[in-house]
Amino acid sequence: MDAEILAIGDEITSGQTLDTNSQWLTQRLEELGVRVLFHSTVGDELEPSAEVFRRAIERADMVVATGGLGPTADDLTREALARATDRPLQLDADALASIRAMFSRQQRPMPPQNELQAMFPAGSRVVPNPHGTAPGIELEVPRPGRGPCLVISLPGVPAEMIEMWHDRVAAAIGRFGGGSRRVIRRRRINCFGAGESQIESMLPDLIRRGRRPTVGITASKATISLRIAADGATEEECYAAVQPTVDTIRQCLGTLVFGEEDDQLQDAVVRLLRQQGRTLATIECATAGLVTEWLASVEGSADAYRGGIVLTRPADESVGAMATRCREQFGADFALAVGPFPVELSDALASPEMIGLALASADGVQGKSIPLGIHPALRHLYLAKQALNFVRLSLLA
Repeated sequence: MDAEILAIGDEITSGQTLDTNSQWLTQRLEELGVRVLFHSTVGDELEPSAEVFRRAIERADMVVATGGLGPTADDLTREALARATDRPLQLDADALASIRAMFSRQQRPMPPQNELQAMFPAGSRVVPNPHGTAPGIELEVPRPGRGPCLVISLPGVPAEMIEMWHDRVAAAIGRFGGGSRRVIRRRRINCFGAGESQIESMLPDLIRRGRRPTVGITASKATISLRIAADGATEEECYAAVQPTVDTIRQCLGTLVFGEEDDQLQDAVVRLLRQQGRTLATIECATAGLVTEWLASVEGSADAYRGGIVLTRPADESVGAMATRCREQFGADFALAVGPFPVELSDALASPEMIGLALASADGVQGKSIPLGIHPALRHLYLAKQALNFVRLSLLA
């Protein structure tokens, strides 16, 4: 089954509120084997909302909407769904009793407009809301010549939406699927050191349309992620289908791959240091302290990361000398320095357009220069990742 998620509300379309509901719902639907093809957002206007429902019902087997179920004049979801499906709104006596009981437990009088929350399109089933005044709506909409579309509308309050999902909605989706539940599972492979197009060219035929399992590629803040997805009857079946593709990616990309799922470069560096029983210290003046911050934030890094120095202006010594002095000061096996100029390079290359990296160890100092051909807003982040990757590759050598 394919699904569409609708986020309803002016606070979403205006950018005042980040739509985390759609992200959460997508993840839950995929766990149930439902593929989400569309996300739509609409403001608090009746006809545009009705049109979004009509379009979603036409093109998706399942529609899950959040928002617009409150009692105020701008809460139009129930009316929009009724208009989209040509159904009258009807009062549900049980839902009204539950709303009144909620106000009674809170020892508050119920305003008359809250009765609107007990109005449902004809043929709907009520999705109880244990801790809110806005019940949800469950409605199967017939479609001539094919199966019906299941429409579920939930409150926009995340805590209420999540509770209602677990209490009622997930089971309703399972029933709607006729018991032939399939699951979708993903793995994410993270890479650094090459661009998106270069990595794609190194993976022959893996990102082809229609291939199973599917492979997608995403670039975010200089990190490239490969997303592999498969569907099957069980989690085990999905992961078994994904594994050969993971093996191919790792074989083709080699050390460009640094981790999976939520791994960051600092996680990979700390992991290698701990595996080798070695320690690292840092000194940096071109990355706004990001290297120190990231390494210190890795859980369990205290036995591998000795600490760092963040300079507010360039030192009067070479980057290699900075690394050597840092190693001695912290008593570490390695010390990384990130400085304003390259290490041991000719004066022609020692320019503000280059940043130097140096890694000091008992065997001496190795260096590398990084060009600054990147947007200024990403410069600190990019240099910090380059520095961590320099350490990672040195540890792998």
